[in-house]
Amino acid sequence: MSLKKFNFNVIQNENNSRLGLIETHRGNIQTPAFMPVGTQATIKGAFIDDIIKTGSEIILSNTYHLMIRPGVERIELAGGLHEFMNCKLPILTDSGGFQVMSLSKLNKIDREKGAIFQSHVDGKTFILSPEESIKIQKKLNSDIVMVMDECPKNSNDYKKIKNSMELSSYWAKRSKDEFGVNPHKALFGIIQGGLFDDLRIQSLENLIDINFDGYAVGGLAVGETQDEMFKVLDNLSRNLPKNKPRYLMGVGTPSDILGAVKRGIDMFDCVLPTRSGRTGLAFTWNGRVQIRNSLNKNDNTPLDSNISKFNLNKYSKNYLNHLYNTNEMLASMILTLNNINFYQELMSEIRKNIKNGTFEDFHNMYINIL
Repeated sequence: MSLKKFNFNVIQNENNSRLGLIETHRGNIQTPAFMPVGTQATIKGAFIDDIIKTGSEIILSNTYHLMIRPGVERIELAGGLHEFMNCKLPILTDSGGFQVMSLSKLNKIDREKGAIFQSHVDGKTFILSPEESIKIQKKLNSDIVMVMDECPKNSNDYKKIKNSMELSSYWAKRSKDEFGVNPHKALFGIIQGGLFDDLRIQSLENLIDINFDGYAVGGLAVGETQDEMFKVLDNLSRNLPKNKPRYLMGVGTPSDILGAVKRGIDMFDCVLPTRSGRTGLAFTWNGRVQIRNSLNKNDNTPLDSNISKFNLNKYSKNYLNHLYNTNEMLASMILTLNNINFYQELMSEIRKNIKNGTFEDFHNMYINIL
């Protein structure tokens, strides 16, 4: 049986917002889509079967973390990442560039060699070149592969951001050469350039010349304001290819997602719903609930009466407050599942409203609530 080729189609537009469908041989992904983050081959605090029940159609995993622990060889011997973690969903793997910048104890960027860094776990030295990043992702057997890029910290230093963008463009070409041709998988380029409109456009033009299956916006959610992020997207939205998926990396809050969809973004990932679940923050249609607060001690109402999936409403705020304040792991599990489920409900409502031509009204209703 032949494998289905990777494909993307825009089904409907409402202004800049897009309703689309990504087709992969492991399943289709309705867009706009949110990808739960399975950094180390697991969505922390949740079974993959429950993640699927939330309506998640793709997850993200992390090249940097997996190359350090357990090591790509162990995963390859298991048959690839899907078999290793027992996940039938499509998986996107990031290249490791962001983690080299944010986590490694010491790192040095060499134009030809790549990123030379020390593991945040044991200090062991690694060299991650564009070619090596692609080779690792091929061994992981992920469905969407990201190019190796340099993700600089938020800076107003134009020269520094320009040099970084040009290096990322060079590495993108090397990543594409290493990836080769595989119609059943996708390789996405990553647009860099900080908050400088001209550098972002130059980066995008460089990537379009190389020709990728999708285009990601990197280097955001690193300390800039939401308005600054939206300004970057406003600038890019007029120039991004209309027939390729658009992915905003590492974003974000529900209001970030609403604003980015309004500006034409199709794909998102963020650790926020899972990390917040572990620290006691719940996302609901009525706003955020910090379950640790003493206000919840005698509140026997559910987190969100609008959510019936998994019957999570059988747990009261009173009970969840008790679980968190006694460090019971069940609290993290319940809130993690609640938050991922809320994010997928949000994406479902976004898609429904684009289809109905009412997304602008939906955006305006919730942008300041969520």
